[in-house]
Amino acid sequence: MIIAPAPSDAAVGIYMHIPFCAHICPYCDFTTYAGKENLIPRYVQALETALRQEGERHSDRSVATIFLGGGTPSLLSASQMGTVLDACRGSFAIAPDAEITVECNPNGLTAGLLAGYREAGVNRLSIGAQTLDRRGLRTLGRQHESSNTLAALDVARDTGFDNVSLDLIFGWPGQTLELWQRDLMVVLEHPRGPEHLSLYSLIVEPGTPFADAAARGILKMPDDDATADLYETAMTTLGTAGWLHYEVANWARTPDLVSRHNAVYWRNGDYLGIGAGAHGHVGNRRTMNHLLPETWCGAVERGEATASNAETIDDRTARGETMMLGLRLVRDGVDGDAFQRRHGLTLEEAFGPAIQELIDIGMLERNERSVRLTPRGLMIANDVVARFL
Repeated sequence: MIIAPAPSDAAVGIYMHIPFCAHICPYCDFTTYAGKENLIPRYVQALETALRQEGERHSDRSVATIFLGGGTPSLLSASQMGTVLDACRGSFAIAPDAEITVECNPNGLTAGLLAGYREAGVNRLSIGAQTLDRRGLRTLGRQHESSNTLAALDVARDTGFDNVSLDLIFGWPGQTLELWQRDLMVVLEHPRGPEHLSLYSLIVEPGTPFADAAARGILKMPDDDATADLYETAMTTLGTAGWLHYEVANWARTPDLVSRHNAVYWRNGDYLGIGAGAHGHVGNRRTMNHLLPETWCGAVERGEATASNAETIDDRTARGETMMLGLRLVRDGVDGDAFQRRHGLTLEEAFGPAIQELIDIGMLERNERSVRLTPRGLMIANDVVARFL
């Protein structure tokens, strides 16, 4: 069970952004840069300094999860990964069983690299497969093959990783139900397959090459009905296989294999954002760091603020964000007692009319403990949660 929202004094997560990639995929709108790998040594040193600074500011908080996202964090060498995680341990009270995740591209994952990551303390991998279909990989601009993904699973197992997640994308141009079903079945039937799946609907983000191609009619995206069919296929296929659908876009083989770091977000918990472009949320303050790695490193080196934007979250917004995030938890939703402890109001006092309206039209359901999405509401989750903002 994931109880949302989190208490205000719960252990924090650390998110570190590694904004380097060998190649930028045409659908990607994350803060990431190609051709700047020469900055990695300087960036790792800046991460050490920033972690020490943040540790001094938040010495009263323990850390339950660490997540290195990107970009391509697996561009860091084993020794660089060790340096970063040693800095975490030297600056914070890290829980002995902390979940420590690194996002990886399938290509380039050697036994030596992953053995070094294991030695450094990494205990969970998130591998960006996106699809196992060759045409889909080319459409998405990926530079690996399905064989690289399957080989990455093998090397992860050979080096001792027993908590591996795969990212897959659905709704790319030309994808059929049959191709999507085949991706899912290959993953499910692989003898060394993952413990966790994150399945994301492809969204054409403004400013990306995909957005330009779609606007010019070069790229034909599937319509909402076709994308919904793909999502329903995933739910049916994984449900039949016994997987736990615990969040709108996430499935785990068993309850103990849910993503503990991402649960910090869904519980509207506190997390430190460290690195160029990283977002953070502590108490009633939300921050976004400088986007350019050179600018971020310079700020760290000079002892200046690394956030380019900061926002104070008022009580009404905080309550709405608890609903927006917590309702993504498919099984658990937003817990009434936890909501009152966190926000000082009952769910009825805060959102009674909106909740009842959504119950009446079949989008939400209420039990003695919580409010959560119905299967119908799950299909349009973004529209439902927007009612609370």
